[in-house]
Amino acid sequence: MPSSFFALFDDIASLLDDISAMTKVASGKTAGVLGDDLALNAQQVSGIRAERELPVVWAVAKGSLVNKAILVPAALAIAALEAWLTSRGIGVPLILPLLMIGGGYLCFEGVEKLAHKLLHAQEDTQHHVELAHAVSDASVDLLAFEQGKIKGAIRTDFVLSAEIIVISLGTVASQPLLTQLGVLVAIALLMTLGVYGLVGGIVKLDDIGLHLAREGAGRARAALGRAILAFAPRLMKFLSVAGTAAMFLVGGGILVHGLPPLHHAISAWTQGSLAWLWGSLLNGAFGIVAGTLLLGALTLLSRLRGKGLSAH
Repeated sequence: MPSSFFALFDDIASLLDDISAMTKVASGKTAGVLGDDLALNAQQVSGIRAERELPVVWAVAKGSLVNKAILVPAALAIAALEAWLTSRGIGVPLILPLLMIGGGYLCFEGVEKLAHKLLHAQEDTQHHVELAHAVSDASVDLLAFEQGKIKGAIRTDFVLSAEIIVISLGTVASQPLLTQLGVLVAIALLMTLGVYGLVGGIVKLDDIGLHLAREGAGRARAALGRAILAFAPRLMKFLSVAGTAAMFLVGGGILVHGLPPLHHAISAWTQGSLAWLWGSLLNGAFGIVAGTLLLGALTLLSRLRGKGLSAH
């Protein structure tokens, strides 16, 4: 009996060691997407009343955990079904089409944001003025605004999380099922804690700056506080731009990888030490084109539908 227990303990320790090693490999491969995830989510939760920032980040983090609780078993089940079909001579890709849909959604959302900023710049300025007054007025109920921010952030998180889970799954595809499950769960938890911990810190930078710069603080602390206050809005503006760019880089990258001839052509064009930069720029350009085509197609369908309803 003791020998059986120690054998089981040794198996568990070996499994955990494999999970740890494979998690480190998978984390390295998903680091770029994690950076995009951070930029997008910091942008999504900006504009919230100061005392509500951390509760909103926490709500998005909980939604992100729900996303991953759905994605991890779904990815394992789809991968198992795809492998089962392949073993019977039915080569039907299942994960790739889902990723392509997610990539197309990110590109569409990015172009829609750019189009809205270009076509409705004056409306946006008025909206920001009204929002600033609303945020400063404690009597205004901003629950609907918060819920919209939370839903948008969770929706975007779902697409990025799906890509990270699939990349991680590809890293451990040859491993036993328990190792795959352990690595995906570890990546999901690390990603959620890391991203939303940083997002929470970013959105509270201005409060930290105010605390350090308050009257009575030492010169060094006050100077640091003023520097943080000057840096925080610039950081949020940068993250807003980076978040939109990330939609094209990630979405375009997904679409390009799902089209082998295009992927091989871009790989052939981008050689040398800056191949990664040119490859990312071409992925982003393709994402803009794809998003523009999707937005145009959906706008046309919407107008045709409107005309059809008005005719009736």
